[in-house]
Amino acid sequence: PVPAGLPGDPDPEEAVSEDSSRHGGRVRGFPHERGNWATHVYLPYIAQEEFLELLELLVSRARTYVPSLAAMEEFHLSLSQCVVLRYHWIAPFVRSLRERLAAFHRFFCVADQVKVYTNQNKTRTFIGLEVSAGHFQLLELVSEVDGVLEEFDLPTFYKDPSFHISLAWCVGDLSGKLEGQCLQELQDIVDGFEDSAFLLRVQWEQIRCKSGNKYFSFPLR
Repeated sequence: PVPAGLPGDPDPEEAVSEDSSRHGGRVRGFPHERGNWATHVYLPYIAQEEFLELLELLVSRARTYVPSLAAMEEFHLSLSQCVVLRYHWIAPFVRSLRERLAAFHRFFCVADQVKVYTNQNKTRTFIGLEVSAGHFQLLELVSEVDGVLEEFDLPTFYKDPSFHISLAWCVGDLSGKLEGQCLQELQDIVDGFEDSAFLLRVQWEQIRCKSGNKYFSFPLR
């Protein structure tokens, strides 16, 4: 077991809290255990002012169907599921990621298709922008990330991933209220938004790995 109080360890009281009311009603995908670090590999998206304007329009319209919807505060495109790393695995895991991702160049994606998602245990629903161009490069990245996950006997990414940037979320499975008419209205907003073609063409410049409260960056060439 790893000794308590290592640099980067979460606050003991915070770490063991399973009170969902402290996290907006969100429920952990797996129970907390000291020495286990929730780990996620992703492409960070830095929101511009115009993107936040589009987000506000979308969330405002979607709230007429689901009032509890909350806008995301940070944005990303996932390249892995959230997996559990032991503390002493973090450094070799990051080293292996760095080696496998070193050859990748920057590339563009287009994320302009509104889609509704739920997490695996149906405790949360999301509205996201799905990628309509750039899928092949993302699959190549996922293949390398999966290789690292397999080295550590961890779950790989979904078999047929729907790459997307999440925009908003709510507690529970409310996909039925957001699909259909609501989804069409949201897509119309995206399609009619000024400069959306330029705005939703995203250049990825780096990959990130978050493990607990530690962040690691892997610049693309």
